[in-house]
Amino acid sequence: MRRVHTVVTLIAVLNLCGATGPCRAQARKDARSPVEQGIRNVTGGLADFPPAPPSGDAQAAKKATLSERMAALKVPGASIAVVDAGRIEWARGFGVIRAGQPAPVTTETIFEAASTTKLVTAVIALHLVEQGKLGLDEDVNARLKSWKIPESDLTRTQKVTLRRLLTHQAGLNRPEGGFTVAPGGEPTLLQVLDGKTPAENKPAAVESEPGSKWNYSNFDFLVIQLLVEEALGKPFPQIAREMVFGPLGMTSSTFTHPVPAALRTRTIVPHDEEGNAHDRPLSPTALGQGGLLTTPSDLARFTIELMHAYQGRSSRLLSRGSVQAMLSQVVPLDPAQFGGIISGQGLGVFLLGTGRNLAFLHPGANVPGATCMLVGLPATGQGAVIMTNAANGELLMIQLMLTIQKEYGWPLEIAQGP
Repeated sequence: MRRVHTVVTLIAVLNLCGATGPCRAQARKDARSPVEQGIRNVTGGLADFPPAPPSGDAQAAKKATLSERMAALKVPGASIAVVDAGRIEWARGFGVIRAGQPAPVTTETIFEAASTTKLVTAVIALHLVEQGKLGLDEDVNARLKSWKIPESDLTRTQKVTLRRLLTHQAGLNRPEGGFTVAPGGEPTLLQVLDGKTPAENKPAAVESEPGSKWNYSNFDFLVIQLLVEEALGKPFPQIAREMVFGPLGMTSSTFTHPVPAALRTRTIVPHDEEGNAHDRPLSPTALGQGGLLTTPSDLARFTIELMHAYQGRSSRLLSRGSVQAMLSQVVPLDPAQFGGIISGQGLGVFLLGTGRNLAFLHPGANVPGATCMLVGLPATGQGAVIMTNAANGELLMIQLMLTIQKEYGWPLEIAQGP
C-alpha cells in the first residue's frame, strides 16, 4: 500500500453512504430486478468523490459513467467482482490491459493485488498457527533459522511476535522508498531483509519497542513470509498454491514471477498517473507484502470463504474461531489519524464497525500504478473486489466502492472519534 490515507478516505466515503439509511438498492431488490440492472446502476452513474457542490443545473448534476471516469483519470483498465448473499453476484472487466492496445480487460484478466496480498499472507500464517507450526505470541527469532531480526535495547524485554507483525506493532521500519532493485538485479528475500545489493532498500530494523505503537510496515509481512517458508520448508508460491489457491479454485492466482507463460497474455501492465505504461516485473522473492497476481473473482472467492468461516459454514482455510479472532480488533487506531471513522486493526486486516455492521477490508497500491481494494461484510455475506492497472485507480476505486455500497445497501457503522 503506497499511502495509508487511502484507507481513511475509502472508509470515510463508505460510512457516509451507510449513514444515509435505506437506498435504491432495497428498491432494486424488492422489485427483483435482474443482475444486469445492478451492473448498469453501478457503471452508469458513479458517485461523486470528492462530492460536487450543490447545483440547480440538472446537466451539471448528472453523474459520470464508469468509462467517462476511467478516461478522465487515465485508468486504462478496471475489473470488478461484487459479492451478495455469500456468492459472486456479478463480475465484469472494463477497458484495456495496456493503453493504446486492443486487448480488453475481461473477468479473466490478472491484476496486481499490491498490499491486499497481506490478507492472504495473514491467512496462511494463521493456518500454521492452527496446526501448531507457528505461535502467535512467541519470539519470532526463536523460530527463524536463516535470518534474525536485529536485536537491540528496544527488543531487550519486548519481542517481535507474529501477532505484532500481523498488526503492524512489531516496531519495524517501513522502509521509505519501497523495495527498489539495482538494474539487472534479482535479490533474494534475505538480501531484501538485510538491504544488501542488488536490493537498494534500507535493511529491516526495529525502530520502536515492539508492542508500543502501530506503524504500517511492509517488512512485517516479509518476515512473516520467511517464517512460513521455514516452517514448511517450501517456497511461498508453492505454499499459497497448495493451501489457498487450490482448495478455493483460484485458478488465476499466482505468486510466481516472472509470470507463468500460461498467464502472461492476460496480465495487466501498470500505468503511472499520466497513463503511461511501464513493463515492470514484481520481485520473484519478496512476495508476502505485495506480490500476489490475481483476479477480482478469485479474490472474491477468498473473501467469501472468510465470511463463510466467520459464520461457521466452512473451514477450508481457517476455523470459525480463527477467523473471528482475525476480525477482532487488536489495535485501536487513533480516530483523529483516520478521520474519526476507522475502528481498528485486526490480524492482517483493517476493520470497520461491529456486529452486523462489521466490515473487513484491505487496500493495495503498487508503484508505478496498480491498485486493489477488497471489502467483506461477514454478517450479511456482502462485499466487493475492485482492481485497476493505473495509479489513479485509487480514486476510481473509492468512487466505485461508494456506488456499489449504495446500490447493494451495505450496513456500515461509523466509529465516532472524540
